[in-house]
Amino acid sequence: MISYNPKDWITFIFRFHKADTFRQLFPLMVLIGGYAASVGYLEIEYWHLPDDSHVKNISMMHGMLGFVISLLLVFRTNTAYDRWWEGRKLWGALVNNSRNLALKLNAILEDDKDKAFFRKMIPSYASILNKHLKDEETGNQLSEELDYPLDHHTHRPNQVAKMMFQKVNELYKKQKITGDQLIIINSELQSFTDICGACERIKNTPIPYSYSVFLKKFIFFYVMTLPFGYVFNLGYYVVPVVVFIFYVLASLELIAEEIEEPFGHDANDLPTRKIAENIKKHVEELI
Repeated sequence: MISYNPKDWITFIFRFHKADTFRQLFPLMVLIGGYAASVGYLEIEYWHLPDDSHVKNISMMHGMLGFVISLLLVFRTNTAYDRWWEGRKLWGALVNNSRNLALKLNAILEDDKDKAFFRKMIPSYASILNKHLKDEETGNQLSEELDYPLDHHTHRPNQVAKMMFQKVNELYKKQKITGDQLIIINSELQSFTDICGACERIKNTPIPYSYSVFLKKFIFFYVMTLPFGYVFNLGYYVVPVVVFIFYVLASLELIAEEIEEPFGHDANDLPTRKIAENIKKHVEELI
């Protein structure tokens, strides 16, 4: 995720980072500009359309559809941001539950070996969940960090959660923890799997295909028809106007596409790796 000072907004106008939509849309903006210039040339220089031509009334359509496209884009961006923010809340809950579990285990457990087990396992869950959501290979990490026989072809976060549950059950059978203490720490252990499932729901349930395709087609045909009506009022100035309108509408769609899946490698995705490293740091301080 990009770190920045939200109050230093003036510099944003003149700075273009690699995730800026202007960089991604620049080739299309050139094509749109050339298309608008071609339409303007045909209407002004070749067809010599009069000011009372019916083609001029196409702008009425844009006025009516402008409200519709604005509603669609607002819904699109809000839906994408809700997914991004929900992902952030889930990882915030993972941080808090990891800390709470570490605090409770530090107070309950007396054997240093038992503490060392959870000192390694709790941060490992966050680290492996991060790579699981990014579809990265975690087999080497599992075998090197945890030193436990694991099936690398199954759900890896579940395997780590399973080992923690087995360890807690073993401590209960050996009477190192009481039944009341088992109930106390069970909620945090259970929350790990709940958080993993919620993150997978966000990752595996994209925006419906038909909706996404329709919005892209709507933006494309809306922009493509703009030059025909506005050439009469703007002349060749229609070129920068159409390019700017396309930039605004397409940028909103690109931003929504980037943040709707918050666990990837895009510049504005959640810093899950850094969060996992912070969990490791905090847990090692507590246990």
